[in-house]
Amino acid sequence: MASKKLLLLPGDGIGPEAMAEVRKIIAYMNAELKSGFELDEGLVGGSAYDAHGKAISEADMEKALASDAVLFGAVGGPKWDSVPYDVRPEAGLLRLRKDMELFANLRPAICYPALADSSSLKKEVVEGLDILIVRELTGGVYFGEPKEIRDLGNGQKRGIDTQVYDTYEIERISGVAFELARTRGNKVTSMEKRNVMKSGVLWNEVVTATHRAKYFDVKLEHMLADAGGMQLVRWPKQFDVIVTDNLFGDMLSDIAAMLTGSLGMLPSASLGAPDAKTGSRKALYEPVHGSAPDIAGTGAANPIAMIASFAMCLRYSFNMVAEADRLEAAIAGVLDDGIRTADIMSEGKTKVGTTEMGDAILAKFKALAA
Repeated sequence: MASKKLLLLPGDGIGPEAMAEVRKIIAYMNAELKSGFELDEGLVGGSAYDAHGKAISEADMEKALASDAVLFGAVGGPKWDSVPYDVRPEAGLLRLRKDMELFANLRPAICYPALADSSSLKKEVVEGLDILIVRELTGGVYFGEPKEIRDLGNGQKRGIDTQVYDTYEIERISGVAFELARTRGNKVTSMEKRNVMKSGVLWNEVVTATHRAKYFDVKLEHMLADAGGMQLVRWPKQFDVIVTDNLFGDMLSDIAAMLTGSLGMLPSASLGAPDAKTGSRKALYEPVHGSAPDIAGTGAANPIAMIASFAMCLRYSFNMVAEADRLEAAIAGVLDDGIRTADIMSEGKTKVGTTEMGDAILAKFKALAA
């Protein structure tokens, strides 16, 4: 049996509560479906800072590098607002992305039919929405140098962030987008700001060349990123796969997330390059939502994004496509049954907490497996 080493990094806030619901599903799959997952656990974020004085320990970083996939909860909270910048909770996630070389971030925005009324947009605009944003994750302005604040004297300072992209970085992220589009609607929209940014000019040129060389069967369109944000709100169903850089991807994926009605609903995957020998990729899966410290410990958190992230893990890391489909169908089925956590509650539905939602999804998953 192929290795299925999973490292769980629950993190802070509602992360541990949401991760507990995934643990129940994995326990069932191991016991009844003989799935063979080998679990390990570590600390990340504020909890790691409290224990080790840094956002992730060297030992847990080694565990992540040795695993087949990492499931990540959430990090941060007011408790750690005053810690030094380089050991802030978010630094743990950034290090995982960098050291695991996770250059491709996949952010689906799916509007379940049962939740179409939860969006702030009209039902007909979002009902049936299924788009995927592919964000370059290890380059661009978040990692470019110099990155500093300079004292200019006379009470003046200058903040500097540098946007840098090389050809190979754009080739590999656009390649991921084109390959995924072939499994979906066969359309890619590339977004940048070539009208005012040189990196955008290069991005446009390289995506076009990559398309012409290898993926001419996929429909490609280009759009300025600010226009893309507008179009996501105007008529999001015009898109299939959107590929963009680190900064614009950060913003556009949050816009797309809110089209669906709740950040608590959406998963994500961060993938590395295929291994030359095995073809496997380093991978980290995490919900889009944050640590939500205001509701941590209350049992009110929505675990769906965490569970859906595990479904992405099944699909992309372990090629367990049937199981991934079944778990996603279980989520949709529970929503169809009118079961809701507080963040997606509406009149006439049944309000439940974190544990009850997890139990309902597991029960539906079991029923679908029968």
